[in-house]
Amino acid sequence: MLKSIMSVLVLAAMPLVFMTVTTQAEESDSAKYSTKEIMKVGFKGGLLKKVASGNASDDEKQKLHAMLVALGKNKAEKGDAESWKKLTSALVKASSDVLEGKDGAGDALQKASNCKACHNIHK
Repeated sequence: MLKSIMSVLVLAAMPLVFMTVTTQAEESDSAKYSTKEIMKVGFKGGLLKKVASGNASDDEKQKLHAMLVALGKNKAEKGDAESWKKLTSALVKASSDVLEGKDGAGDALQKASNCKACHNIHK
């Protein structure tokens, strides 16, 4: 009887354990890259341009995608949070499409990375 109760308690606690691990992983992703670092390496450093043009390795594509996911989790310096979410979500979607090899994904990534559109509102 005691074993049955313990089994039920362990099974009931499993989702909480997985939620905690997932949340910690998501938090570490956003802490992994600061907005300043993402701008320096991803945008000004040419990584985004290299990925958008189709000349990047798989590792470079993955790195840019991780940076853009982190960017969306970082807080904007100023401006509306909903606008920040919309702009960064477009970047993440486009980089995800590049990873999947979808047609036109590089052009969509280039379009989504319009610096002025984001900086006018959030910097």
